[in-house]
Amino acid sequence: MKYPIGIQHFESLREDGYLYVDKTRILYDLVSNGRYYFLSRPRRFGKSLLISTLGAYFEGKRELFQGLAMEQLEQEWRVHPVLRLDLNTEKYDSIDSVDKKLDREFRIWENLYGADPAETTLPMRFEGIIQRAYEKTGERVVILVDEYDKPLLQAISDKSLQDEYRATLKSVYGALKSMDGCIRFALLTGVTKFSKVSVFSDLNNIEDISMNPSYYDICGISGQELHDVFDEEIGEFAKVNGQTREEAYAMLEQRYDGYHFAPYTPGMYNPFSVLLTLKNQQYGSYWFSTGTPTYLVELLKEVDMNPTELSGYEASASELDSVHIKVDNPIAVLYQSGYLTIKGYDRSVRLYTLDYPNEEVKEGFMSFLMPFYTPISQNDSPSFVGKFVREVRNGKVDAFMLRLKALMADTPYELIRDLEVHYQNVMFIFTKLMGLYVQAEYRTSRGRIDLTIGTDRYVYVIELKLDGSAEDALAQINEKDYALPFAVDGRETVKIGANITSETRNLERWLVEY
Repeated sequence: MKYPIGIQHFESLREDGYLYVDKTRILYDLVSNGRYYFLSRPRRFGKSLLISTLGAYFEGKRELFQGLAMEQLEQEWRVHPVLRLDLNTEKYDSIDSVDKKLDREFRIWENLYGADPAETTLPMRFEGIIQRAYEKTGERVVILVDEYDKPLLQAISDKSLQDEYRATLKSVYGALKSMDGCIRFALLTGVTKFSKVSVFSDLNNIEDISMNPSYYDICGISGQELHDVFDEEIGEFAKVNGQTREEAYAMLEQRYDGYHFAPYTPGMYNPFSVLLTLKNQQYGSYWFSTGTPTYLVELLKEVDMNPTELSGYEASASELDSVHIKVDNPIAVLYQSGYLTIKGYDRSVRLYTLDYPNEEVKEGFMSFLMPFYTPISQNDSPSFVGKFVREVRNGKVDAFMLRLKALMADTPYELIRDLEVHYQNVMFIFTKLMGLYVQAEYRTSRGRIDLTIGTDRYVYVIELKLDGSAEDALAQINEKDYALPFAVDGRETVKIGANITSETRNLERWLVEY
């Protein structure tokens, strides 16, 4: 089987015999029931291939759809003029970057459909191109925009640049409304949806299908598609990895499934990771190996984010739906970027419960966060954390507490704001990275435990006191019976009371009770 790794052009994919997971029945439904759409999906999730497939369809390239659902569904195969705009291929770092990109694309279209010297601005030129394309071909125009938000994301930490880009894009995209009579179909894709005074403020005729359950599987690979399309390959993959077919399916689900774009819908697999896993015949962190987007790095530097609060975070639909121009809450960005996803929905109060989609994202994100809380680089963290967690699993309390103390002794002052919270975050990241059960501020009937860590043999109940004493911390564990919920599960409970001093910004002393 030829896996289409990195191939985003539908025509070359089909002509060269690469695998294609048939999404054309969904696309036919999309083009038959509406005209203006917006779709948000994480990177590497198939948005560009979706755009390319729609382009080939509207260009009437029936031969490319042989054997696919669209071949039987579509009867007319009318040829439309298609204007495709890919904003992903430029580095937006100067005030005229967007203008230059648009000017280049517009010149190409004007060579095809003609130009008018009286059209002196980008919005006027775009309107003129749409009108002349319609008049010249006799068919209404199709507009496909890939990564509409790339300029805004690259300028997320530069307000003046973002304001300039937003104003330009807003006026250009406004042609979708002003030239409605000349347009057959339009789709804008991207990672994020910017709100309020953003590019969507005037586009009240565009339908956001990002959280529409009818289109939850328009990108990505569903569990059913995995079984239907890849079953033979997964059987071979299982043999190579010393697994049964069932074990391989379970591991693929654990590592790469779990993206939910609407409540009560099946999870979706990350297609990039699945395809690379099967091609390379080994499990890996393929999505994260392509790098964390710059905009997310810049955002997390600005926002005081507590990692312990992300797993199980509850958010309203409006909180997930769009990102404000001045981002002061990372939740919407983390959700739309694929680092968090929907894991539950309480219809009675209309709240979504978020969590990491799968093990690949959780491990990768924790590793990515490491340099934000410690002096350990992302590359060095697996070795350090591996030794730390090995000591946790083997019950060597003094060893892993000493390792933690040594780590914190090298932590720059500017990384530490709230000492007690900072220690919780560091231990939370360590244990999450190695797949241990961990819960910060575990709730009991008597209060909250600062941190619990569970292995197959031990449950560690940890209480931290800032400028207090290890004795006080241990006494609180006992007085409030923090260990009681774990008394009958067969594992040994280890109570650790620790003292942090603001003078040294480090652990001073700890007491252990078994």
